[in-house]
Amino acid sequence: MVRPFKKDINFLSKRRIFFIISLVLLVLSITALLVRGPNLGIEFVGGTSINFTSAGDITTEEMRSAFTDAGSEMPLVQTTASADGEQGFVVRTSEDDSAAASALADEVALALGLEDDSFQVMTIGPSYGMVIAKNSAIAFLVAIGLIILYVALRFEYKMGLVAVLGLIHVLVIVMGIYAITGREVTPNVVAALLTIMGYSLYDTVVVFHRIKDNSGTTNRHSFMTVANHSINQVLMRSINTTTTSLVPVLAMLFFGGETLKDFAFAMAFGLVLGSCTSLFISTPIYALWKQREPKFKKLFQKYGDGVGVFTAADNLGDSSK
Repeated sequence: MVRPFKKDINFLSKRRIFFIISLVLLVLSITALLVRGPNLGIEFVGGTSINFTSAGDITTEEMRSAFTDAGSEMPLVQTTASADGEQGFVVRTSEDDSAAASALADEVALALGLEDDSFQVMTIGPSYGMVIAKNSAIAFLVAIGLIILYVALRFEYKMGLVAVLGLIHVLVIVMGIYAITGREVTPNVVAALLTIMGYSLYDTVVVFHRIKDNSGTTNRHSFMTVANHSINQVLMRSINTTTTSLVPVLAMLFFGGETLKDFAFAMAFGLVLGSCTSLFISTPIYALWKQREPKFKKLFQKYGDGVGVFTAADNLGDSSK
């Protein structure tokens, strides 16, 4: 007597719900990017960042007023804290002349009664910002191109295109979150987005590899059913990988400095979105595409795309793995 596997959770029967949720998130993100736009840091657009490390009891409003009185238009004031808990500020302005920026910082420090060595000034010109933005764009394009090439050679071109579509899906939503929250986009965020692409690709490759193996060993189920079974097989691995990766990221987000928080904020959302996208967006899109091929179209017409009962005769492995 053949022993059946445990009945799978029918994730892909809910694919329309996943697509609707995805569409809503994309619309919100794209709308935020178009209406508010990303809050690009001075590394991309040029400007000045002044870091006050010992601000005493000065309030945010007092710091902003001091810059406004000194002639700075719409300074962005953020609070910071040193390792010993001493309050500080990071103030960003549009001033891209280093001499003028230093004079501005000196005037503000004098008005607030701060020491000359209590602040640091960093000025980046607009031309350098354009170089950073250009290099970031090139990095993304090269990464996407290499991903398509790798997945196409390792599996097939359809997998490569769907994998990249999933990555774009994740990146757009993460950037939308930045636009909605108004958080600054810095080179650390770019580094986080590139790292997210790696994690998301790993999740996608794992489930695609399982689908490839399973679809080649059975002719008794539709491609959608095999894809759903593959998700059930890799689900716990994806959960464990995402959870173990998320723990140190959350530690950086809540307990790290400003530089680490820039990186961790994008990573936290990207890890979760990347895992969910690989399983519940990329996989059903790929399955719908493959199911149109003559071989799998016949299997769909014969078996439908419901969850079947898999037996050892299907040679698909234990779904608990």
